[in-house]
Amino acid sequence: MKRIYLSSPHMGEKEQVYVKEAFDTNWIAPAGPHINAFEQRLAAYITKPYAVALSSGTAAIHLALKAVGVTKGDIVFCSTLTFAASCNPICYEGATPVFIDSEPDSFNMSARALQRAFEDYTPKAVVVVNLYGHSANLDEIAAICNLYDVPIIEDAAESLGATYKGRMSGTIGKVGIYSFNGNKIITTSGGGALVCDDEAVMEKVKFWSTQAKEPVRYYQHEELGYNYRMSNVCAGIGLGQLQVLEQRIAKKKAIYTLYKEAFGDVPKIEMAPIDPQGEPNYWLSVMSIKEGSTVTPLDIILALEEQNIESRHVWKPMHLQPVYKNHAFYNHYEEGISVAEDWFNRGVCLPSDTKMTEEEQVRVIHIVRSLFEAVEQQACM
Repeated sequence: MKRIYLSSPHMGEKEQVYVKEAFDTNWIAPAGPHINAFEQRLAAYITKPYAVALSSGTAAIHLALKAVGVTKGDIVFCSTLTFAASCNPICYEGATPVFIDSEPDSFNMSARALQRAFEDYTPKAVVVVNLYGHSANLDEIAAICNLYDVPIIEDAAESLGATYKGRMSGTIGKVGIYSFNGNKIITTSGGGALVCDDEAVMEKVKFWSTQAKEPVRYYQHEELGYNYRMSNVCAGIGLGQLQVLEQRIAKKKAIYTLYKEAFGDVPKIEMAPIDPQGEPNYWLSVMSIKEGSTVTPLDIILALEEQNIESRHVWKPMHLQPVYKNHAFYNHYEEGISVAEDWFNRGVCLPSDTKMTEEEQVRVIHIVRSLFEAVEQQACM
């Protein structure tokens, strides 16, 4: 059977035109007109003055941390329910991540847990992740951070195109970042971007991302630099992808809506809630299994896998990862299981591929429903 993916690259009609232009003009190095155009159009889309196209979202987080002054020995708060790329760059700089739990009503950072962490630590920055395309409660988080004069790095790797109270995701922190990895809502094959309001920050990030070469006739380096710039070819793909971003968001929303409607009468299934303060980009449709069900996330994943359908567990929280097992963690609750652990134990990322047809999605729905219906039938026997 044809493979149904979780979220795979989906090309439009223009990407090959821009890539061909890059080859025809010999602009295949990590410099060129497509990079400038991509940065300008991305910045215009999110209504931010500056964007810097980089080799990955991870690189963007790394340079964002440097841009706000994170150095060796500093503390940085970070959402625990996320991918490792959100926090690994903290360690690149010799700083120490402290992990913050999620809110009960969303995947995203808990302001209550954040406040508790501030009572024990003075961080250099707070990395807030907008998970699965949903913006965090940034006003409440920002109020706490502003009280302590600590900058927010908004990790919008998964949430390009989402909004929070009318503002574009990724534009609310001091620095924002996006990922254009192959599984994101748009892709540049690999790639990422850093966005900001400060021209000096933008220029410094460009400087660091091109090996920190000083503006002299010979190669001179007074700071440590990185090979983090996006290539002109990848930027060409991004130019084409930006033109279909709104179409991809609409398709992702339709996928979420169909799941929500189809599972509406299954008592033990709940789709991830939508915060009325904003509009997500619906990057991944996530379901959770209500307590008391004997069906597990692994049961669903294996049943789909048997039919050549990709799904995944929700992110395993960073405070549970062996590499970070000795790092501090702040629970939303005073005691008991954390909200992030609960999401991990009960959540499943369902196929959300924008190339998936409605008929294919109905297959997914049928497989998932059949697991819960079989349990109900056994209970009635």
